[in-house]
Amino acid sequence: MDLEALRESPLGALVPISGTDPRGSSWSYFAYSPAPLPSHPALTLRAINAAATAAMAVVRLDEALSQLPNPKLLVRPFVRREAVSTSALEGTYAAFDEVLEAEFLEDRYMSADQREAYNYVRATDQALQLMETYPLSRGLVGTLQLSIVRGTSGETYDAGDLRQRLVKIGNPGQSIEDARYIPPPNGMILEQGFSEWEKWINSSSDIPIIAKVALAHYQFESLHPYNDGNGRVGRLLAILQLIQEGVLRLPVLNIAPWLEPRREQYIKGLIDVTLTGDFSPWVEFFSEAVRVQAEEGIVTIRELLGERDEMVKLLRDGGLRGSGLHIAENLIGYPVIDVPTARTMIGKSFEAANQAVQRLVDFGLLREITGRRQNRLFACDRVLRITSQIGRRRPQHSPTDEDRANAAREL
Repeated sequence: MDLEALRESPLGALVPISGTDPRGSSWSYFAYSPAPLPSHPALTLRAINAAATAAMAVVRLDEALSQLPNPKLLVRPFVRREAVSTSALEGTYAAFDEVLEAEFLEDRYMSADQREAYNYVRATDQALQLMETYPLSRGLVGTLQLSIVRGTSGETYDAGDLRQRLVKIGNPGQSIEDARYIPPPNGMILEQGFSEWEKWINSSSDIPIIAKVALAHYQFESLHPYNDGNGRVGRLLAILQLIQEGVLRLPVLNIAPWLEPRREQYIKGLIDVTLTGDFSPWVEFFSEAVRVQAEEGIVTIRELLGERDEMVKLLRDGGLRGSGLHIAENLIGYPVIDVPTARTMIGKSFEAANQAVQRLVDFGLLREITGRRQNRLFACDRVLRITSQIGRRRPQHSPTDEDRANAAREL
């Protein structure tokens, strides 16, 4: 950690920390404690305009979704796409179809990466339920963090609430002096810092909403309030903040796929705020992510609706009506499906659902992907072609060994 540079930070201060290493030797060093966020941050006109443009794109995305008779149907693939990329930023690489299939598996049958990614889906569903009653707060955020780390190495004794230990960000096993960043120590400093963050995000403000979300994200990652999962929780909170502010009704904005190939820029942007005290470049960077992904979300919604109409026409022209048609209309939200789910959709017997699914297989709209006689799963390749690219229309690169090593260093 660059102590000299951090001593000059306009946004916080170094605080002394100490402890003992595994060999019992004592050490002393410093952690960085960010000051509370300003009520009126100094932002350039360019940053303000970028935030305003991004906010308008989010409004258009929300309008596009709200015109659907069942908008929650399309939330499913968007959340699962976000789960894949937000987990990849942390070094967990689960394929999109693996996350789709996880919904139909017991935990014991999931791979470790599959479980971590699907935990994000569960946390998002849980957040939407909790936010019907509670604001974003310590209790709610802690509940989400516990959901995200459940069943992983991050499910420690202090999971679900502010960490009870010192943490460092950098390579595993390196000395504390070589860490890239050391957030504020547990105890009073962290408790106070999180309390100030909680009050700030829930206060009324004239700050442009996307700028407010960008600043809140910076502060959350600087506090690094949990022992694990801070990156995933922080990116989920950015979406939830937009929902709480009434700009977005459902989580159909995918920020992580844009950040994934720009991981180093993302980290550097956060660090530069600390070193310079200038929020504007970070707000511009974050606003660009939001604008691009909101615009891509609109395109994706249109493509999915167009695909749905084509499938329905194919079935009607082929003489299919009733249950099979109803299931087909819902495949844009269920690109992977099983018979029990189809049965719930149509409200009929298992046998009726099984026959309807088989008709869709006969029409070439579904493909059995397990090779089993029981507990079979079916994929709709026409929908998967679209949903697998949600938020990733621009050139992406496959993770290299270096990417994996870098991502293993928790944000």
